[in-house]
Amino acid sequence: MATTVRRAVLTLPAAPLGPDNPLPALRAPDGVHTVDERSRPGLPRDMARQIGYEPLRSLLPVRIRDGYQRGRTEREFESIVIENAHLRVTVLPGLGGRVHSLVHLPTGRELLYRNPAFQPANFALNGAWFSGGIEWNIGATGHTTLSCAPLHAALVPAPDGGAMVRLWEWERLRDLPFQVDLWLPPDSEFLYVGVRVRNPHERPAPVYWWSNTAVPEDAGTRVLAPAREAWHFGYERALRRVPVPLWEGADRTYPLRGEHPADYFYEVRDGDRPWIAALDADGRGLAQTSTARLRGRKLFVWGAGEGGRRWQEWLTEPGTGGYAEIQAGLARTQLEHVRLEGGAEFSWLEAYGPLAAEASAVHGDDWGAARGAASAALDRALPRERVEEAYEAWRGCADTEPGERLAAGSGWGALEVLCGGYKLPGTPFEEAGLGEEQAPWLELWRTGVFPSPRRVAPPGPSLVATHWRDMLETAPADPLTEYHLGVAQWHAGDVAQAVRSWERGLALAPSRWPLLRCLAVAEAVAGDPERAADGFAAAFADLAEESRGGEAWTAAESALGREAMTALLAAGRLPAARAVWDRLRPALREQGRFRLLAARLLAAEGHVVAARRVFEEGFELPDLREGDEVLAEVWSALTDRPLPQAYNFRMRPPG
Repeated sequence: MATTVRRAVLTLPAAPLGPDNPLPALRAPDGVHTVDERSRPGLPRDMARQIGYEPLRSLLPVRIRDGYQRGRTEREFESIVIENAHLRVTVLPGLGGRVHSLVHLPTGRELLYRNPAFQPANFALNGAWFSGGIEWNIGATGHTTLSCAPLHAALVPAPDGGAMVRLWEWERLRDLPFQVDLWLPPDSEFLYVGVRVRNPHERPAPVYWWSNTAVPEDAGTRVLAPAREAWHFGYERALRRVPVPLWEGADRTYPLRGEHPADYFYEVRDGDRPWIAALDADGRGLAQTSTARLRGRKLFVWGAGEGGRRWQEWLTEPGTGGYAEIQAGLARTQLEHVRLEGGAEFSWLEAYGPLAAEASAVHGDDWGAARGAASAALDRALPRERVEEAYEAWRGCADTEPGERLAAGSGWGALEVLCGGYKLPGTPFEEAGLGEEQAPWLELWRTGVFPSPRRVAPPGPSLVATHWRDMLETAPADPLTEYHLGVAQWHAGDVAQAVRSWERGLALAPSRWPLLRCLAVAEAVAGDPERAADGFAAAFADLAEESRGGEAWTAAESALGREAMTALLAAGRLPAARAVWDRLRPALREQGRFRLLAARLLAAEGHVVAARRVFEEGFELPDLREGDEVLAEVWSALTDRPLPQAYNFRMRPPG
């Protein structure tokens, strides 16, 4: 059977993504993936160096995606289906190029954990993320900002003359273009994935890449990799070397034999074939392998505890089986970034397919024999030499220009390529792809003037790279230009100059709240909660006066209202917090985040019974952050009773 590629439509119960948060993400990402300093002295020198290499100062220029909710309706998603006699691969180009499904046709087995719903949750660096399938993570430690974003997609001739699907985009946190080529030879039981990350700049760039694969789990599932040791990282943020498979009295290669969510980064020795597999009680499942560039391998487990189980329910449909993740990355751990020199690139080939090994060996007590059985089965199914040959064949096609277009990504890459004059064969970012968000920046580049908007609206996205900051500094200094300039200066670490730019803009601004909000964040980061609270209150009051109808204004009120109430409660300004609450649109007050703020405000005002009643009546936080324990913290301040299961999202041991 020849390989076919076709467009299709996938229908799923789906929660809407909603609008992006219009407030610039000035604060550094949360510390969920930050290593406790007490762990650093015991780390290998190269690992410690890469953990400390170019951490994100902010999420700029990317916007936070927190407008999603929990209500689901049937929705159609554009998909691309690649199929031969052995595998059917379903790809979602509009959702980060996620491989949604990988079916082994002779047996009808789904090799991945295929989520039966689309439910965004707050796990990506910029918020919205969903579980299941194979995701391509680029940018910085965590799930990519492209988790729920469209990628460009097109057909490209495959090395064997058939069709190959190319996905590509411009990753904005690090300003790097990348491509993912999906290739299924006619006689292959393995999907080949060629990946390339390029640095078109003169300066070096920090690179992060992890391919994350969700696999079904049950009590009989075991994850195998060619390692005797691993680096354990949990939500208590300690990174430590542990033995594989037995640690603290349990075999941790079985995902359900631990209590809490955790990462296990396997120590794969240089020269050993890199691979990882998840096999069920019968010794059947999925294997992933690659060329040597993709050296890291990891197991992520939710654990068997109540918090991990609650998260799994939160991310999918009730009654759905759980999953673990087997992952592959550029470094040994996901806490590291790897240096890519200017003008250079990283490239590698991955392979995903079914694996069957002798169950008694795979699940035996002898770990060496267990991983040896899986390794031997992989060598029979897909010899290492064949992967190397496929990589070399794919490299000859990596620069081939795409043919028929299957999907369109964002216009940001087109803007950067046009303004930077970059040559990127194989991944065209064409001027025709420029859109409304890029229009003012294109005018700035062409005329030296940042244009005034045609209608009153919250400010559009800011750009913060050095060349954009330079253009803003020489543009006429109107309030909107000063606003964007301050955001770019803040991102560069020039806090004092950012504050001066925002203050200059404030003097003449017809719309004051965006600048007041930026200045309030600056006060908070500087450690002055009183002045920050005043600033947030003033910003929200100005927004409430100016706000109009429409999604963008509602999103601005929601985002700034949350920030203002949180800052005012922290500063003990209860009447001012109540004033913000009173000015909120009624529909916003019913949202989960504001229901929680209402409970906190009531408790602070002395109405503990009323605050507890908010919990008892029930509410949901659609954007509850990975690792956030705010629900447990507020509940414990209201009562000594155990935390209700519906609110238990704890991801670490008590204390």
